Amino acid sequence: MEILFLQASPSKKKQPYPFYLGGLAATIAASVTHPLDLTKVRLQASGDKRMIESMKKTIRTAGIRGLYDGITGTWMRQMSYSLCRFWAYDESKKLLGATPQSSPWVLATAGVMAGAIAGVVGNPGEVVMVRLQGDFAKPPEKRFNYKHCFDALFRMVREEGSSSLVRGVGPNVFRSILMNSSQLASYDFFKSELLKTPYFEDNILCHFTASFAAGTVATTVCSPADVLKSRIMNASGPGSSSTLGVIRASLAKEGPMFMFKGWLPAWTRLQPTTILIFLTLEQLKRLVDLQHGDL
Repeated sequence: MEILFLQASPSKKKQPYPFYLGGLAATIAASVTHPLDLTKVRLQASGDKRMIESMKKTIRTAGIRGLYDGITGTWMRQMSYSLCRFWAYDESKKLLGATPQSSPWVLATAGVMAGAIAGVVGNPGEVVMVRLQGDFAKPPEKRFNYKHCFDALFRMVREEGSSSLVRGVGPNVFRSILMNSSQLASYDFFKSELLKTPYFEDNILCHFTASFAAGTVATTVCSPADVLKSRIMNASGPGSSSTLGVIRASLAKEGPMFMFKGWLPAWTRLQPTTILIFLTLEQLKRLVDLQHGDL
């Protein structure tokens, strides 16, 4: 009796995803939410009180296209900062030997490493984005009148020196560390935990739930830094620029919960962006898997 032994073919190794995939996902998401971000910047700069009224004012003066003023600055920021943070996060996980089963502290450490790198790399794009978005809210004589993101970048270096590209880099890096150690790490953690339950599969419902939770964690972690930054920048008088002085005064008057003032508005701004980024990223990964024949 002849017995045939079939040798199992070695399983095909899954190819890595392109390094730019996270930046592309963030750029797509930011393009969708740009009118809201632009309106937020103009509300802060112009003193207008209501979001809808501010948007109507923009449409009256510049048409529908006015809601996309400064969009090239947003693209530059996302394709520098976000591209770098997603790439650096994946590389940091490799360095730390992190897996989907790793503790949240290991994932958070990878997020800290990614945030520190991306905060520096993305700072010029951050400055360009803020200037392009806020320009039309200024009086005509005080506007920069940049044509697009590259015009802004070249003119900043020519007119103000290369130091203009690192303006505000300290606070930006600190916030980037907080954001990436909370948002990216918690998404990975929640997604892994959800997939361990019998209720979720690796699909859009799981991605939505994990990104919803990640947005909530990121808002909560970043809230104290945002509140302190706003209070220090808006304070005046002796000792008002001291971080410890602001903390002591605020604790005495309001108690420890002062650090979470404005949490809800911050959550409503960050949540749609977080969900859109991760949903888009997962779909882009799926397209790459299809292209490589990994599905």
